[in-house]
Amino acid sequence: MSNTAIATSTLTETFSRLSVRASTEPLKPTGAFDKYKFAELTPVIGREYSNVQLTDLLKAENADELIRELAIIGELSQRNVVFFRNQDIDLEQQKVLGNKLGVLSGRPKESGLHIHPTITTQEKVESGPEIHVITSAKHKQIELEDDLDVSQFATREWHSDITFEPVPSDFAILKIHTLPETGGDTLWASGYEAYDRLSPALAKHLEGLTAVHEATFFKSYVERQGKTLHEGPRGNPENVGTDLRTVHPVIRTNPVTGWKALFVNKNFTRRILELTKDESDATLDYLFRLVSDNHDLQVRFKWSK
Repeated sequence: MSNTAIATSTLTETFSRLSVRASTEPLKPTGAFDKYKFAELTPVIGREYSNVQLTDLLKAENADELIRELAIIGELSQRNVVFFRNQDIDLEQQKVLGNKLGVLSGRPKESGLHIHPTITTQEKVESGPEIHVITSAKHKQIELEDDLDVSQFATREWHSDITFEPVPSDFAILKIHTLPETGGDTLWASGYEAYDRLSPALAKHLEGLTAVHEATFFKSYVERQGKTLHEGPRGNPENVGTDLRTVHPVIRTNPVTGWKALFVNKNFTRRILELTKDESDATLDYLFRLVSDNHDLQVRFKWSK
C-alpha cells in the first residue's frame, strides 16, 4: 500500500479561448463526500482523508457522483491538494481515476490524459506513456549540468505542472513508490492565496498581462540519452511539437470554482510580454518570492509506506 496525493493544476483560461471547457459555470458540491472524515492540514491548503480507499470510490454504485465531488472539493474548498494514505490503487486504476476527475469536472472534450514530452516514443513504458516516473536514480545516470552551474536553492523547482503546454492539466495524481530513509517530502502552494495577497492595485495591473512559459531544457535532457522528445499530441490536440513554449495569463480564473489565482512559476515562466525585460524580471521575482517565501500558503507532506 502507498500514499496518494491528488493536486489541482487547472486548465488555463485564455482570453481568446473562453470556451475551452465544457462548462464555464463554477461547479457546486452535492455533499456526497461529507460522510468521510478529514483533517485540514493548514488554514489555506491541504486536506487529508483518513478513511477513504480510492479503489472503493471507483467501484461504488455512485462512483461518478463521488469522483465529481472529489474534483470539486479539491478546488472549491480552497484545498488545492488532497491526500490519501494507505492506498491499494494500481497504475491502471490511477489512470481511470485521473480521466474521470477531468471528464466529470468539465474538461475540454478533446482532452485526455497527458503524456510528458520526456516520455519518448523510443521508450517502452510498462505502465503506459501517461504515467511519468520520477526517480533520482535515472537523473544520477545522466550528466545534466556542470556542478558549478547547478543552483543550490531548492526554490528553483517551484512549478505548476506542464504550464509550457497550450492546454495544461486539470489534475495530477502523485503516488510514492520507493521512499528514501529520510527526506523526500513534497511541498504545494496555493495560487488562490498568493493572488489574495496581492494589493488591489497590483492585482488590477496584472489582470490582462500574459507570460511566456517554456521548458526547452527538456530537449537537452532527452538528447543526452540519445532520444528525442515526444512530439504529441500530449493529452490535447494543441499540445504538439517540440518547442514546449506557450503563453498564459498571469492571473487566471479557475473555471471549476470561479476563483482567481496567480499563474506563474519559477521553473517554467520566463517573461511577461507586455512589460520591458527589466520590469518583467522585477515583477516575476516578486511573484515567485510570494510563493516560495510564504510558508503559510504552503503545505508540506511527509510520505510514508
